[in-house]
Amino acid sequence: MRKLILVASAAILAGCSQAAEEEVVDEPVEETAVVEEAGIAADGQPTAGMYRVTSSDGTVYDEDLRTDGTYTQSLNGEVVETGTWEQKSPSQYCYTADEAYVDEDTPAEQQCNTEQIGEDGVWTSTNAAGETAVVERVES
Repeated sequence: MRKLILVASAAILAGCSQAAEEEVVDEPVEETAVVEEAGIAADGQPTAGMYRVTSSDGTVYDEDLRTDGTYTQSLNGEVVETGTWEQKSPSQYCYTADEAYVDEDTPAEQQCNTEQIGEDGVWTSTNAAGETAVVERVES
Protein backbone atom coordinates (compact mmCIF):
# COMPACT_ATOMS: atom_id res chain seq x y z
CA MET A 1 0.00 0.00 0.00
CA ARG A 2 2.84 2.34 0.84
CA LYS A 3 4.42 1.70 -2.57
CA LEU A 4 1.11 2.41 -4.27
CA ILE A 5 0.79 5.75 -2.47
CA LEU A 6 4.39 6.68 -3.37
CA VAL A 7 3.87 5.76 -7.03
CA ALA A 8 0.55 7.66 -7.15
CA SER A 9 2.14 10.71 -5.50
CA ALA A 10 5.03 10.66 -7.96
CA ALA A 11 2.62 10.42 -10.90
CA ILE A 12 0.55 13.33 -9.60
CA LEU A 13 3.65 15.50 -9.09
CA ALA A 14 4.94 14.63 -12.56
CA GLY A 15 1.58 15.57 -14.07
CA CYS A 16 1.49 18.89 -12.23
CA SER A 17 5.00 19.91 -13.24
CA GLN A 18 4.31 18.89 -16.85
CA ALA A 19 1.11 20.96 -16.91
CA ALA A 20 2.99 23.95 -15.46
CA GLU A 21 5.63 23.65 -18.18
CA GLU A 22 2.96 23.52 -20.90
CA GLU A 23 1.40 26.78 -19.68
CA VAL A 24 4.53 28.78 -20.57
CA VAL A 25 3.70 30.90 -23.62
CA ASP A 26 6.37 32.54 -25.76
CA GLU A 27 5.32 36.09 -26.59
CA PRO A 28 7.09 38.31 -29.14
CA VAL A 29 8.19 40.80 -26.49
CA GLU A 30 11.37 41.82 -28.27
CA GLU A 31 9.65 42.75 -31.56
CA THR A 32 7.00 44.79 -29.75
CA ALA A 33 9.68 46.62 -27.81
CA VAL A 34 11.50 47.53 -31.04
CA VAL A 35 8.31 48.98 -32.57
CA GLU A 36 7.56 50.97 -29.41
CA GLU A 37 11.09 52.34 -29.33
CA ALA A 38 10.93 53.14 -33.03
CA GLY A 39 8.06 55.53 -32.52
CA ILE A 40 4.88 56.52 -34.23
CA ALA A 41 4.87 58.45 -37.51
CA ALA A 42 2.65 61.40 -38.42
CA ASP A 43 0.01 59.01 -39.81
CA GLY A 44 -0.35 57.30 -36.40
CA GLN A 45 1.28 54.04 -37.51
CA PRO A 46 4.70 52.66 -36.49
CA THR A 47 7.43 54.55 -38.30
CA ALA A 48 9.23 51.51 -39.71
CA GLY A 49 8.07 50.70 -43.22
CA MET A 50 8.33 51.63 -46.88
CA TYR A 51 7.78 55.18 -48.14
CA ARG A 52 7.73 57.16 -51.36
CA VAL A 53 9.10 60.65 -50.80
CA THR A 54 8.74 63.37 -53.42
CA SER A 55 11.21 66.19 -52.79
CA SER A 56 10.45 69.86 -53.45
CA ASP A 57 12.23 69.60 -56.83
CA GLY A 58 10.03 66.65 -57.88
CA THR A 59 12.61 63.89 -57.39
CA VAL A 60 10.95 60.70 -56.11
CA TYR A 61 12.84 58.54 -53.60
CA ASP A 62 11.91 55.19 -52.08
CA GLU A 63 12.82 54.84 -48.42
CA ASP A 64 12.96 51.66 -46.37
CA LEU A 65 12.92 52.44 -42.63
CA ARG A 66 13.73 49.28 -40.69
CA THR A 67 12.76 48.44 -37.11
CA ASP A 68 16.46 48.30 -36.14
CA GLY A 69 16.75 52.07 -36.71
CA THR A 70 18.53 51.92 -40.07
CA TYR A 71 17.29 53.16 -43.44
CA THR A 72 18.02 52.89 -47.13
CA GLN A 73 17.05 55.57 -49.63
CA SER A 74 16.84 54.62 -53.32
CA LEU A 75 16.43 56.58 -56.53
CA ASN A 76 15.25 54.64 -59.59
CA GLY A 77 16.02 51.36 -57.80
CA GLU A 78 19.60 52.33 -56.93
CA VAL A 79 20.65 52.93 -53.30
CA VAL A 80 21.79 56.54 -52.93
CA GLU A 81 21.92 56.87 -49.13
CA THR A 82 21.98 54.75 -45.98
CA GLY A 83 21.97 55.73 -42.34
CA THR A 84 20.07 55.66 -39.08
CA TRP A 85 16.73 57.22 -38.17
CA GLU A 86 14.81 58.18 -35.04
CA GLN A 87 11.18 59.24 -34.66
CA LYS A 88 11.32 61.56 -31.64
CA SER A 89 7.59 62.30 -31.87
CA PRO A 90 4.91 61.95 -34.55
CA SER A 91 5.87 65.44 -35.75
CA GLN A 92 9.67 65.10 -35.56
CA TYR A 93 11.57 62.63 -37.75
CA CYS A 94 15.37 62.65 -37.51
CA TYR A 95 18.07 60.89 -39.51
CA THR A 96 21.84 60.66 -39.83
CA ALA A 97 23.30 59.65 -43.19
CA ASP A 98 26.21 57.20 -43.07
CA GLU A 99 28.21 58.98 -45.77
CA ALA A 100 27.47 62.59 -44.81
CA TYR A 101 30.49 64.52 -43.59
CA VAL A 102 30.97 68.12 -42.55
CA ASP A 103 34.60 67.72 -43.56
CA GLU A 104 36.91 64.77 -44.15
CA ASP A 105 37.16 63.82 -40.47
CA THR A 106 33.88 65.04 -38.96
CA PRO A 107 30.66 63.13 -39.53
CA ALA A 108 27.53 65.22 -40.07
CA GLU A 109 25.12 65.62 -37.21
CA GLN A 110 21.61 64.31 -37.02
CA GLN A 111 19.11 66.19 -39.20
CA CYS A 112 15.50 66.58 -38.09
CA ASN A 113 12.38 67.25 -40.14
CA THR A 114 9.02 68.54 -38.98
CA GLU A 115 6.21 66.30 -40.19
CA GLN A 116 2.48 66.80 -40.36
CA ILE A 117 -0.60 65.70 -42.19
CA GLY A 118 -2.53 68.69 -43.48
CA GLU A 119 -6.29 69.15 -43.57
CA ASP A 120 -6.14 67.96 -47.19
CA GLY A 121 -4.66 64.63 -45.99
CA VAL A 122 -1.23 65.28 -47.52
CA TRP A 123 1.70 64.20 -45.36
CA THR A 124 4.59 66.66 -45.53
CA SER A 125 8.11 66.65 -44.11
CA THR A 126 10.00 69.95 -43.85
CA ASN A 127 13.75 70.09 -43.24
CA ALA A 128 15.73 72.80 -41.40
CA ALA A 129 16.29 74.68 -44.69
CA GLY A 130 12.52 74.98 -45.16
CA GLU A 131 12.34 72.51 -48.05
CA THR A 132 9.15 70.44 -47.97
CA ALA A 133 8.71 66.92 -49.33
CA VAL A 134 5.52 64.91 -49.69
CA VAL A 135 5.56 61.53 -47.92
CA GLU A 136 3.44 58.49 -48.82
CA ARG A 137 3.46 55.18 -46.98
CA VAL A 138 3.59 52.31 -49.50
CA GLU A 139 3.15 48.55 -49.24
CA SER A 140 6.44 46.66 -49.14
